[in-house]
Amino acid sequence: MSGNQSSRLCARLGRSIPDVAIDCEPAPGAHLVTQRSGYEHHGIYVGNGRVVHYAGFAGSLHRGPIEETTLERFAAGREICIRVHAMAMFTGQDAVRRVRSRLGEDRYRLLSNNCEHLCAWVLFGENRSSQVEACLSHPSLAYRVAIAMLKGWINARGHDDLLAA
Repeated sequence: MSGNQSSRLCARLGRSIPDVAIDCEPAPGAHLVTQRSGYEHHGIYVGNGRVVHYAGFAGSLHRGPIEETTLERFAAGREICIRVHAMAMFTGQDAVRRVRSRLGEDRYRLLSNNCEHLCAWVLFGENRSSQVEACLSHPSLAYRVAIAMLKGWINARGHDDLLAA
């Protein structure tokens, strides 16, 4: 990892354990998470400073495919956490092979095929998203997430004047 990388890597063991800073490169197949405006963005570390993730709507209102990118671009200036899974079915190079098998796929769907669904499929063979499940179970949470995502998208594009209206 480069010494000038703005994102701090941390280990995360479930939601109740605080993030712990580490100063080494993640293992290939590691589940990476960054906090975004209203949601978490997920990817799989594939080695050599590279991450495979579903670009989704991260860069614009047009959806993006599953792509391989740098840690810095994946982080987008935010902290990167490693989500540790004790019971993952696929780890290490097996996880890397699985995620790379879907490179270029362009079937992003927020509720049924997003970045978290991709990581769950890679590691567990299941297509699921705890964020989507939480929003579907709690409509008020879904509303707050949607507003936070919209504000984050507007702020990222320098349109703060739209938020003042």
